Amino acid sequence: MVTAEQIHDKSFPIRERIEALIRLKQAEITKGLAALDTVQFLTDKWERGNDGGGGESMVIQNGTTFEKGGVNISIVHGKLPPQAVQRMRADHANLKGSSDGSVNFFACGLSMVIHPINPHAPTTHANYRYFETTDPETNEVQAWWFGGGADLTPSYLYEEDAILFHQQHKDALDKHDKELYPKYKKWCDEYFYIKHRNESRGIGGIFFDDFDSKPADDILYIIEDCFDAFLPSYVPTILKRKDTPYTKEQKEWQQLRRGRYVEFNLVLDRGTQFGLQTPGSRVESILMSLPKTASWYYDHHPVSGSEEDRLLQVLQNPREWAV
Repeated sequence: MVTAEQIHDKSFPIRERIEALIRLKQAEITKGLAALDTVQFLTDKWERGNDGGGGESMVIQNGTTFEKGGVNISIVHGKLPPQAVQRMRADHANLKGSSDGSVNFFACGLSMVIHPINPHAPTTHANYRYFETTDPETNEVQAWWFGGGADLTPSYLYEEDAILFHQQHKDALDKHDKELYPKYKKWCDEYFYIKHRNESRGIGGIFFDDFDSKPADDILYIIEDCFDAFLPSYVPTILKRKDTPYTKEQKEWQQLRRGRYVEFNLVLDRGTQFGLQTPGSRVESILMSLPKTASWYYDHHPVSGSEEDRLLQVLQNPREWAV
């Protein structure tokens, strides 16, 4: 197995090095988040059938800071049936299939969602992944790409929190290519848009997919720096907001916003759909992203000019946060 020190050693296959990276970052991120709470992450290891790989879900629940959260990794492989390949081609133009329409695949990634208790503390999500297909006969790589991103979903808008989150991720991308952040920020705003509500899920961040336009080794460095931007972009905000006094009405508003989160993840999110359609997938890990509690009030509208309405205006009209 590739060690943390060998992540950028080109003598190892890229799939083994990205696996080492996500294992390292899972350990770092869970350690950083657990330090903010009075409970620890619990580990749930799982395996797919037919020697198809597996993963490790690290979940935190019922703490004093976090109501529910998970930092999950998966390393899975096998064969995608023709119908799954056909569905994926709609979003991945470079995906190739074998003569029978199926494809051998390898997928590896880290996905996390954190739901704090306090309505003034934002939910966050991050996901970085690698996907490749290989020829069933020669085992040569046919197609590969990276995808991922990170975004922030507050119930109450604190502009300094939005600026911190965006600036940290912009700085990480700017180290490699200053054209990436504007592109990925816009992509994030468009992807996390709840069409049936005419509003964004949150205040955005970065999002990208099908990233193969640079050498894989270069992208690995980019992914690593994006990983490293996460804790500095989020921990200071949680420290600042987790003990803020809140009212019953503010908690109810948080529940409504979580309802929007659920709607997006179950109705629109491609990652959720792919996971549920993959044979032998771990359903509990896929649906870990859902909050412990959420609400749907009939025909609810915040009072014009209220703090709740102020958030909604930004969700309907995305803003630029980083400089």
